[in-house]
Amino acid sequence: MIILRSFLFQIAFYINITLRMVLLSPIYFLMPRSYRIPKGWASSSNWLMDKIVGASFEIEGLENLPTGPAIIAPKHQSAWDTFMLMPWMHDPVYILKRELFWLPLFGWYMKKQRLIPVNREAKGRNMLDVMKRTSDELATGRQLLIYPEGTRRSPGAEPVYKNGIARLYRALRVPVVPIVMHPGLFWPKNAWLRYPGHFKIKILPPIEPGLSQDVFLEKLIGTMEKESDALLIETAAANPHLKLPESAVKRLAELKARPVAE
Repeated sequence: MIILRSFLFQIAFYINITLRMVLLSPIYFLMPRSYRIPKGWASSSNWLMDKIVGASFEIEGLENLPTGPAIIAPKHQSAWDTFMLMPWMHDPVYILKRELFWLPLFGWYMKKQRLIPVNREAKGRNMLDVMKRTSDELATGRQLLIYPEGTRRSPGAEPVYKNGIARLYRALRVPVVPIVMHPGLFWPKNAWLRYPGHFKIKILPPIEPGLSQDVFLEKLIGTMEKESDALLIETAAANPHLKLPESAVKRLAELKARPVAE
């Protein structure tokens, strides 16, 4: 059943995104920039995951999302978490690898949304340009969504936070909102199977600007990892049918072996 549901979801997912990009292009590109079409696609994709796969989620802490400029910093485990929160966000801007902007239609949509391409191989001037563009977008009231670990990590894997978010925090001087979740248990990295179940997304209180770069990064990592561990325990217990990845099994064993006082 999981194989059939995953197959049907893959078909529906790509038909959905292709039809929306083609049919809505005249509206999208001729009208002023609007976030409604990307938001509608994200909502429909979440609906497909729920109705076809049987994977759903709830969000806790929506009141922690600022209405003005901020950096949104979620855990990154899956392709799903690149869009699943879009329906609840006002007008996010992403920093993405420039190769994505070369894709037909998809890349054009990203340019229309004024998302920011980055050449990961370049240093110096390229990064200054990225920082300037990001600052300009936040000045209009938008919010930057960036993954503190840079790339997808399996649930329970040892965290590898990048210093880039600390540099952005220092330069942009806006609150940083940590978000923890475990969608990688249901939409795994580098796999086509999708698994049913229910999980929680936790939007944590913002870390206000003004801390030193090192203190901020230490606080971000400590907060996110503590909440992520607690949520991993909760998600695994609520979905006993899941075949957990090795990284999650190992982390749960480590947490179980911890002294109670810790």
